[in-house]
Amino acid sequence: MSALPAPRQAVDAPLSYAAIGATQAADLLYFPPKGFRPMEARARIGSGAERFEAASARLMAWGVQRGAGISVGDIQLPTPTETDYVGLVFDSVGNPIAPRDTHPEQAYGEDGTPLVSPGTTAVLSIKAFGLVVKAPVRVVYLVEEPGRRGFAYGTLPGHPESGEESFVVERRQDDSVWIVIRAFSRPSTWYYRLGYPVLRFMQARATRRYLRSLSPARGL
Repeated sequence: MSALPAPRQAVDAPLSYAAIGATQAADLLYFPPKGFRPMEARARIGSGAERFEAASARLMAWGVQRGAGISVGDIQLPTPTETDYVGLVFDSVGNPIAPRDTHPEQAYGEDGTPLVSPGTTAVLSIKAFGLVVKAPVRVVYLVEEPGRRGFAYGTLPGHPESGEESFVVERRQDDSVWIVIRAFSRPSTWYYRLGYPVLRFMQARATRRYLRSLSPARGL
């Protein structure tokens, strides 16, 4: 899938929520942003350094979404200028401090797919009940630590929900490798609030598929 520079209106479109980066908060499940419902789920996906590297590489190429049956399209890379959205810098407890000083160099997967990077926008196409729901998102931060790799995206106008979701692969001290998903969300508009039970069903189904997307049983 090719990536084109994002139109300025796409790059500059505001996220549809204010608590950017809150999926990093240790107490998210107990004190989520006001009005939002928090969620956390995890699954073991193997063990060892090789498994960690393979799983995290697939994760950073949108492999969790694609492995869950979600199409990732219209990937737009921000033009590297001084006005680009380049992500945020966070303190040790997950509070946003300031924008990054520079835009990180864009990397690509073996098939040419642009890897996840701060400021990248994409449109997720989710199939449900015979319909295709379009869900635009923007990557708001990366996780690049020893034994932890991943990213989070936030919702843009037009997404059925408002909020943020993070996807992190962890290699723990016992050498086990896990995928951890954290999120907070709420319906984005009044008509999606009317269909909130359906939204919750779709989110729960997507989460189950996300957890299976990097499973060794899939040969990944």
